[in-house]
Amino acid sequence: MKTFNTIDEIFEAFNHLKVLIIGDVMIDSYIYGDIERISPEAQVPVVLVKHKEDRLGGAANVARNIHSMGAKPILCSVIGTDSKGDVYIKLMNEQNLSVDGIIRSNDRITTVKTRVIGNKHQIARIDEEQEHEISNIERNQLITKIKSLIKAGDINVIIFEDYDKGIISETLIIEIVEEASKHNIPIAVDPKNKNFHSYKNVTLFKPNIKELKEGLNMEIDKSRKEDLLEAGSFLHKSNQIKLVMVTLSEAGVFMSNGDTHDIFPAHIRNIEDVSGAGDTVISVAALSLALGLSSSMIGTLSNLAGGLVCEKVGVVPIDKIQLLNEARTISLDNSEF
Repeated sequence: MKTFNTIDEIFEAFNHLKVLIIGDVMIDSYIYGDIERISPEAQVPVVLVKHKEDRLGGAANVARNIHSMGAKPILCSVIGTDSKGDVYIKLMNEQNLSVDGIIRSNDRITTVKTRVIGNKHQIARIDEEQEHEISNIERNQLITKIKSLIKAGDINVIIFEDYDKGIISETLIIEIVEEASKHNIPIAVDPKNKNFHSYKNVTLFKPNIKELKEGLNMEIDKSRKEDLLEAGSFLHKSNQIKLVMVTLSEAGVFMSNGDTHDIFPAHIRNIEDVSGAGDTVISVAALSLALGLSSSMIGTLSNLAGGLVCEKVGVVPIDKIQLLNEARTISLDNSEF
């Protein structure tokens, strides 16, 4: 594993990584407008539409973050053969993102989350989705596709981006973790409730504090390190997880490798929108994991990245140059890389 002497060397090394992303994808659709009156039909604001925009969301937003960091993402998922699926493929092509891992299904709709922004504030969200699991045929197609991409070589890290929308199942997790182990590929997981305990023998596990409480059915006070340590210890032992990373919202990030632990406090920011921050955190964490960086450095860079995207409205990927400039201001000796 290459050693690094400066932050700049780490960020340059990101450019040579290939990341396989598995998970639920969606379109984040935005309707922007002005509010000048209340509807006479009901006590709701009338939004005069000025602009509409479609963006890649869900696991696709992780791909956007990976791409923004200079690495190559390969996204594996299932979408519909509907018109929104066509929009999704168009967006991927426009952003030079690979569609090699995308399977299209006649039996599913493409997930769309529409946010209505009036006078610069989100006033409503409309979800179009199906949450049932993909069929056995589609699951086997997806597993075969993922394994072929792994066997083709050059995958540096795998990300499971789970939104509980039916793409990821326990069967898929077990088979891909086993395949990744054969090729010594680290795995980073951004979990949701349904498959929470199915992620065993993975390298990095990153729930947020709400997901951690619900997944473990524990009362956890994020301000008490003892509570976080107890939860982390359980995951290390019961699920054989090497690194536990818990995002704590405004309190920062908790990181444990089983032997050492730390909380990385959030930096003071002008928070505009927390949407997509978790996608950014898992992206930067996975890239850092692929380079063999220390748990301290993984926590530091991921925490910085998650805070930066919260300064912008909507789901947006990290700005690599902005992150690099902030990382340069942090005093670290070489042993911490």
